[in-house]
Amino acid sequence: MLQAYRLRREQTLVKMTDKYEILGFISSGTYGRVYKARSRNKADKEEYAIKQFKSEKEGETIMTTGISQSACREIALCRELQHDNVVKLYEVILEDKCLNMVLGYTEYDLLQITHHHHQIMRAPIPDFIIKSFLWQLLNGMVYLHSNWVLHRDLKPANILITSEGIIKVGDLGLARIFQRPLQPLYNGDKVVVTVWYRAPELLLGARHYTKAIDLWAIGCIFAEMMALRPIFKGEEAKMDQKKGVPFQKNQLTKIFELLGNPTQERWPKINALPDYSHLSGFRTYQNSLKSWFQNIPKKYPESAFNLLSALLEYDPERRITAEDALNHQYFQEEPKPALRCLSVQNASYPKRRIVTEDSRDPNMNKAKVK
Repeated sequence: MLQAYRLRREQTLVKMTDKYEILGFISSGTYGRVYKARSRNKADKEEYAIKQFKSEKEGETIMTTGISQSACREIALCRELQHDNVVKLYEVILEDKCLNMVLGYTEYDLLQITHHHHQIMRAPIPDFIIKSFLWQLLNGMVYLHSNWVLHRDLKPANILITSEGIIKVGDLGLARIFQRPLQPLYNGDKVVVTVWYRAPELLLGARHYTKAIDLWAIGCIFAEMMALRPIFKGEEAKMDQKKGVPFQKNQLTKIFELLGNPTQERWPKINALPDYSHLSGFRTYQNSLKSWFQNIPKKYPESAFNLLSALLEYDPERRITAEDALNHQYFQEEPKPALRCLSVQNASYPKRRIVTEDSRDPNMNKAKVK
């Protein structure tokens, strides 16, 4: 009887490929795959990104173990969030034991644009575009933080950009509510934020941390937009399940080389961090951030350096907030930031590479590379 009910129920469900035409494969990760799609409703001219969470492992057939924590978080948060600078969730479709998030499609991401300027154009990103991207990123972060959401994985690849130049903060798989947590945030996720963008309090083993970790990551992204390369490009010590979370000495060294060693004068509560004792093993460095800034091939205003310094403040309690950063002098000066900055500049970039044959998934349409 239950089997008959399930069969009748499945027959009434609208299949994803009946509702959306899959145009091609975008990318894959530990979560599953992302596809570009459009509605089969001819009146709907929007393009979509379908993020498909797989319950089975690649090349294996195993019993469904349920929905991942990452997928649950991302879906739950995206259902509630609504802002110009945060990725939009249109609907969730469950089909063949797969969860499919139907999201707004963007032509670019910040990593793609930075790479294009560095490798192809060999020219800096225009001041106006950097300022507009940063302002929108902070605007999105003000919205998330005011709603008690930590992103916890800000990096250029997760900063999505429309063809008009509108920033959409994406990939909320590590995001979580931080209002009155029942236990330290560390207990739920031992490692957060890609290592090059990871704040020093996280690198020193903080069990409790705040929205300041997102602002450090934004500081790293701001520096990368100006220099066209990561500011703290360390080598990550890999996780060892037996030994636990490794100490990221190389990443901290990269930070100390530029910002100087953290002291209790600069960071009064640093001695309370679990890995504080490791700091005695580092050589002494002086703060050379100003020299780094002055040696960027393109010259930027002093206000840009002041904002960068405030974002890359060691002490999370002194680090500038998203609200204060949004009102910084840097954004008051010409050129003023704009929402659709690429349209204003008549700027365009090579579109995202779409592979229209994904041999790993026989359920999707087959074609060639666009």
